[in-house]
Amino acid sequence: MLQLRFLGSLAGLLLSSSALASPPNVAVDISPVHSLVTQVMYGVATPDLLIQPEASPHSYSLRPSEAQALSDADIVFWMSQGLTPWLEKSLDTLSSKAHKVEMIAVKGTIAYAFREGATFEGHDDHDEHEDEQHSDDHAEHEEEHQDHAAGWFDQFLSLFSSDDHDHESEKEEHNDDHHDEHNHEGEDPHAWLDPLNAKVWVLKIRDVLVAHDPENSSTYQQNAEKALARLDQQIDTINQETQKMNQLQFIVFHDAYQYFERRFGVLAAGSISLGDAQDPSPARVGEIRDLVKKLNITCVFSEPQYNAGLVNSVFEGTSVKTIGIMDPLGANIKVGKDQYEQLLNSMLSSLKQCES
Repeated sequence: MLQLRFLGSLAGLLLSSSALASPPNVAVDISPVHSLVTQVMYGVATPDLLIQPEASPHSYSLRPSEAQALSDADIVFWMSQGLTPWLEKSLDTLSSKAHKVEMIAVKGTIAYAFREGATFEGHDDHDEHEDEQHSDDHAEHEEEHQDHAAGWFDQFLSLFSSDDHDHESEKEEHNDDHHDEHNHEGEDPHAWLDPLNAKVWVLKIRDVLVAHDPENSSTYQQNAEKALARLDQQIDTINQETQKMNQLQFIVFHDAYQYFERRFGVLAAGSISLGDAQDPSPARVGEIRDLVKKLNITCVFSEPQYNAGLVNSVFEGTSVKTIGIMDPLGANIKVGKDQYEQLLNSMLSSLKQCES
């Protein structure tokens, strides 16, 4: 009888030890950061992805399975309120007890202010966290283009319309609400496109996981070292490739790429939409069309998360010949540990389209 009690107690201790050794449940908002977390957790567990890469993170409704993953999470890595303003409330309600890490706020992260205006001339020398201001010249320039763009802008907006929605009223309501809560002051949230930030985050991810799961600390340490080595190699490779590019002139769909542009010295001439991809004003679209003529721009990038017809409409009748895809999230790249590396490589490949 005593032996049976001893065996029962031993079994209970083993079960309790096993439960304590279980790795934490981890949830991540976007696929590039999910890729970095997956690399550090490789061989231990797989984190849950909250936002599918083919969708815009600026406005997203969690699926039931994603909401459940958020609710079950012990740790949540998320980019920032600037990228997913809707997520902060879900974090408070669904994962109030989780350890939450806002990547843009991690010490050592390079962060830039939002760029102002449809064209980026004169904005290339901004320091980190610099406050940008509208100039009187820019205001006059927008007013100048209002009449110029208004005629065909109605046709541009018609691409948004559907049988189920009154676009004009919906657009007006969206813009009013959005500007009330997010007026493009502060940090541009697309910081994952600078791989030096990815290196900072790999270390933070490692430290958080080790603190929550010391049993697997050696695995997290080794995985982090491998991830950092991969990033260093990729940075060198992209630097070598971009240095061969001669003064590319291109326009992007929305202002999501300045971290990649600044890191590798390939600067976009402008963007159709703002950093949160909201609908552009007629003046903004007119300014972009004038820039195309002024610089004889032939290369423009759309994004798979948005209607490519919008880009075609904006540049119809201009000198633009190449309308490619540049994707900040990797919609067509398999989610997982290799996704981040493949995402940066795909952006490099997109830029090479402008050379042909």
